[in-house]
Amino acid sequence: MGLFSGSRPDNLGVENGRLAPCKPTPNCVSSFADAGTDPGHFVEPLRFKGDPDAAFAKLGDVVRGRERVTIVRDEPRYLYAEFRSKLMGYVDDVEFLLDPTAKVIHVRSASRLGRSDFGVNRGRVESLRSGFAAANP
Repeated sequence: MGLFSGSRPDNLGVENGRLAPCKPTPNCVSSFADAGTDPGHFVEPLRFKGDPDAAFAKLGDVVRGRERVTIVRDEPRYLYAEFRSKLMGYVDDVEFLLDPTAKVIHVRSASRLGRSDFGVNRGRVESLRSGFAAANP
């Protein structure tokens, strides 16, 4: 770990069927945030058709295919990965939670350090969304 990696948060994972809420800082996005009252943190979940487990496996492949990613936890309906920035080694924690009934994969992406991320977490989620859509037509 580098100087800018920070400590792994202790509030990650699934609690009561949800991922942890974002802190008030603007360096986090989550599909569990309320689009009406918290649009700065809200991001759409990833939607899919077909078999939920196959879709989640494809998402895992998309995540593993990215640079500077470490998979921390890989469970049947939950995936937690750390993404490290190229230059300074900042770490972002990215989680995915499969909701097979709603046919969505919830996502939360948050920086460990600092206040602003200059849109990196939102951009990462949208990039992963594009990769997932291409792998899961």
